[in-house]
Amino acid sequence: MGLGVLGSSSLKQVPGTVHVLEDITSQQRLAGVDQQQAIKAGVKYDRSGKTPIILVPQPSDDPNDPLNWPLWKRDLIIVILSIVSILAACLSSILAANTLTLSLYFGRDFTAIALLTGYHLCGVGVAGVLFVASARVWGKRHLYLLGTILLVASSAWGGASTGYKSMLWARIFQGVAVAPFEALVNASVGDLYFVHQRGIRMALSNLALFGSAFFTPIVVGRLTHTIGWPWSFYFVAIFTAVALPFVVLFVPETTYNRAAYLDTDLALMDAMDSRGSLDPVESNNETHHEQSSREKEAGYTENGRSISRTNTPIPEKVSFARSLLPFNGRKTDDSFFKLLLRPFPLFFQPAIIWACLIQGALIGWTVMIGVVLAAIYLGPPLFFNEEKTGYMYAGPFIGALVGFVLSGLLADWTARVMTRHNKGVYEPEFRIILVIPQLIFGCAGIYGFGITSNNAAKYGWFLPDFFFALEVVGMVIGAVASSLYIVDAHRDISVEVFTCLLIFKNMFSFGLTWSAYQWIVDNGTIGTFKIIGSVQVAVCLLSIPMYILGKKNRAFFHRHDILKMLHLR
Repeated sequence: MGLGVLGSSSLKQVPGTVHVLEDITSQQRLAGVDQQQAIKAGVKYDRSGKTPIILVPQPSDDPNDPLNWPLWKRDLIIVILSIVSILAACLSSILAANTLTLSLYFGRDFTAIALLTGYHLCGVGVAGVLFVASARVWGKRHLYLLGTILLVASSAWGGASTGYKSMLWARIFQGVAVAPFEALVNASVGDLYFVHQRGIRMALSNLALFGSAFFTPIVVGRLTHTIGWPWSFYFVAIFTAVALPFVVLFVPETTYNRAAYLDTDLALMDAMDSRGSLDPVESNNETHHEQSSREKEAGYTENGRSISRTNTPIPEKVSFARSLLPFNGRKTDDSFFKLLLRPFPLFFQPAIIWACLIQGALIGWTVMIGVVLAAIYLGPPLFFNEEKTGYMYAGPFIGALVGFVLSGLLADWTARVMTRHNKGVYEPEFRIILVIPQLIFGCAGIYGFGITSNNAAKYGWFLPDFFFALEVVGMVIGAVASSLYIVDAHRDISVEVFTCLLIFKNMFSFGLTWSAYQWIVDNGTIGTFKIIGSVQVAVCLLSIPMYILGKKNRAFFHRHDILKMLHLR
């Protein structure tokens, strides 16, 4: 048992558990060799800090391996994708401040206007399933390009809509455009960074995906009040069109078929064999197409240089012109339709169910608060217009920033401290510790919002907004925790798992848009949010068995691969 994480008696090396080896003493104790042997064995280190850290996964000698790209290039890719994600994600909440305005414009009730958001989320969920299968076969770049182009076209369409049906279809296609960014950006973080580098980047990508949704109504409320609601869509189209050349030029394909033995967080291998060398290990999960001649060579680092121990030639670096192509070959021999079905059996895997609930439940409650916010404050005693309703999102936006800072500071720090106390062995379950601040902030926010928004005459607008901000802090931290756990514990199926998350959170939120207003009418604000808060407490408490049994769960589903059983792998 390592810090409460129960070990597996059936597997010596459980996928996801890695020897990060932050100090020389731990290296010698765990690997049974001295540092010079480790260097000769081909193990590559990050030597930028005071103590060397083994790179997980191990990069190949191929200059086209994203892990070998300069850090500034990898960070630039994530920054560009995060900026486009901000523009994409803002479409989910773009109508939050305009409920009354659009209700009068289209002559529809509040539920019909809420469903403009609901069907948008449905579009995200359905398109995500198709796009993830496509990403598995052909990579992610073509989907980022398609999504960016669709964002421009569908946003312009939304602004030009004069009828409800036209707006409804524009919203659905906007959901399709959002899907590549919701489904794939977090997986790209896993493609581009080593385990010890992912925390702050994952926090940034989640801030972009979720934080922007709370800044949007602030701007949209003001725009609607001054130049009209269509311009909220037109500005999205304009800014996305500006971002499109950056996606084309500076976001190459991040998917890379690395030799199985280099994926030390996935492969079943010993750090060293009896000769003190890092040898390839056969992977039963990898197709013949995904195995390359690099599986027979193991390089080693010496003074920053990578040297091959065999005569296998190192591939030439792909030219800039070639990197601009939307496709650079198939990434797997599996059929598209088989990959299309692959996410659905994963809903029977406890870790995936846990991740869906930890991330998706608070996102759903956030969408629900946004749906009912206008109805609560448009009437007496505050009589907010669309501009003031938009300003109510200032608190949640600040909350998203606070959540980003907290998760960014805590994610890698807690993992590093716990790894050190665990004798240099990193367990993905260390990421689950982030659920503690999610429980504190998120549940306090839900209960507090329900109590204070129920009596606007007594509490005014500030306290509900403050508690809304706390709920969003918890939402962002939970999203980071679940994303990091999935990437670290199940990186081989991370794309499919993020599809499960996307399906769950969007369909759950879609369902809430149907029921939110009626729940408030039937149970009152305080009664509804007390129930929701209690459900969220129960969801967070599921993290206790997940932390304790997570490693056993990983070992069990590695030995009993549900995808293999169904011939989907």
